[in-house]
Amino acid sequence: MVRVGLVMLQGARHIHVETLERAAQEAGIELELHELRTDADLFESRPEAFVLPGGESTTMRLTGGVDGSGLLPALFAWLRADPELPVLGTCAGVILLADPQDGGAPLIDSTVDRNAYGRQQDSFQSELEISGIGDSGTFSGVFIRAPRFAEISANDTVVAKHRDEVVGVRNGARLALTFHPELSGDTTFHRWLLEAVLLRATA
Repeated sequence: MVRVGLVMLQGARHIHVETLERAAQEAGIELELHELRTDADLFESRPEAFVLPGGESTTMRLTGGVDGSGLLPALFAWLRADPELPVLGTCAGVILLADPQDGGAPLIDSTVDRNAYGRQQDSFQSELEISGIGDSGTFSGVFIRAPRFAEISANDTVVAKHRDEVVGVRNGARLALTFHPELSGDTTFHRWLLEAVLLRATA
């Protein structure tokens, strides 16, 4: 059994649900999925892994911040207390990991620029080169008002590239992707998240 907490503040949440369920079925892993909207949801469910989906980071900060549901500051503190908890952050989720704005340290060391790929009309899909995740190879990446990595830290491992540009990094158990893997139909990254929990349990 793997307990996954999905941040439900805003964005492409329900497609992540479908992808996680498909990944669990393909990997033969029993999944217990918890929808996180408040800090109370976090403390009650105590997930073993987390998904921070895409969306609009400013809206997510407002709805999940100190003056909102309180989820984000509680979640960031939870992740800092246990750096080995597997995390998948996509698009806006990467912005929150790189720049949590809660007074604490960033959760990945690389920096990002918001909406650096342009407007909604500039969205695109392209083949990516992935490494160190699953079987590696290629992956169909979907970019929607995506952020860009401004600077790649030596502490982060590159796991996905679009041509020569880095679009995915891993910092220990934290995976940060500027694209939307849940829209590709490929469960590679979601399977990594689930399998990372099992690997941790047997380490």
